[in-house]
Amino acid sequence: MGDAQKALAEVKALEQGRARQFEQAADSLKRLEAVVAGSATRGTAGENILARALAQLPPDLLEINVAFGSRIVEYALRLPGGRILPIDSKWTSVAVLERLETVAAEQPQERKRLLEQVVRDVRSKIRDMTKYLDPERTLSLGLLAVPDAVYVAAPEAHGEGYREGVLVVPYSLALPYVLALYRLSLRFGCAVDTDQLASRLRQLEEILRRSADEVESRLSRGLVQAENARDALRDNLLEAQRATERLLRTAAEEPVPAALPAQLSVLAVGGERD
Repeated sequence: MGDAQKALAEVKALEQGRARQFEQAADSLKRLEAVVAGSATRGTAGENILARALAQLPPDLLEINVAFGSRIVEYALRLPGGRILPIDSKWTSVAVLERLETVAAEQPQERKRLLEQVVRDVRSKIRDMTKYLDPERTLSLGLLAVPDAVYVAAPEAHGEGYREGVLVVPYSLALPYVLALYRLSLRFGCAVDTDQLASRLRQLEEILRRSADEVESRLSRGLVQAENARDALRDNLLEAQRATERLLRTAAEEPVPAALPAQLSVLAVGGERD
């Protein structure tokens, strides 16, 4: 009987130990779920999960801590054609998310205030992200990865980010977004041959220069000749007008001789006789 009780006590102890392990595992799973798909109460843990997801990419596709002037972006995906896609996942406003998780439904004003704070934080991150969109190095497009709870809490910021060239995505979908963007860039992107482009620009410049010379030479000479002909014709017309005016004045000022009518009569009579 004593041995049976002892065995039963050992079984109970094992069951209690196993129950504690299950509880610990459940708590750990709950915390992990909160980070990835729920409240995201641990931004650092979410960033680590994202880092492990991006680590699955080939090493030649991903750069870490890429400098843009005096600023450093966490990740950058190398795209076909030599451009890069900046990726930022740092989220520091953890306290707001923790408070948002614990606030009761009976506190709508407090919950609204916390949600507005989350939206402001996302907008601030979007503004920071736009500083990485160098048109010489990027496609004027960046990816901002945020905790899933932040993504759900700030839907109005998604469209604002898109208009600024920043895609706001949750941690849990960051890698699929990255792969999709790379695929689209590979499918529809194109590499620019800068030497060929420079050559075409030089040709265009030469054509424009020749056109300008043509305007300045032939067309200008033609315009000058037309102006000279116009001036000469105008001078001739003025001279003819002045000569006509002189003749008219002379005819009006000089009287007709008195003998002239008689002479005209004689000539007229002589003509009739003939």
